Amino acid sequence: MIKNLKFHHIGYAVNDINATASFYTNAGWTLSQIYNDKIQNAKIAFLKREGFPLVELVAAVDEKSPVVNILKKNGVSPYHICYEVEVMDEAIWQMKQQHFIPLFKPVEAVALQNRKICYLYNKEVGLIEFLEKK
Repeated sequence: MIKNLKFHHIGYAVNDINATASFYTNAGWTLSQIYNDKIQNAKIAFLKREGFPLVELVAAVDEKSPVVNILKKNGVSPYHICYEVEVMDEAIWQMKQQHFIPLFKPVEAVALQNRKICYLYNKEVGLIEFLEKK
């Protein structure tokens, strides 16, 4: 793992953002607006609460959405942890040295002020997301 990574959020695959969010909002969390991210083919929103980690809710737009298979296999569940990185290309290179496979080239994320993201996978660690720092 790269030293000095900053935890950003944990991502949950959900069937319906509002249905899942209601559990959290009833417990004092605040739901952000729901973004339609055409690049990721998903609807995305964030749950915030002081003193707790940021939670990302990711719902499929259609059957081609990346979270469809996660939902079929695991149901509503956490599926990635996101870390903020200083320089995306360097961070990806370092993770490749540790046998992580980037799933795509970095893309802009609508729900994260168009900052670049990239998912990486390692069979011993699972799926992580990198978010390039502003």
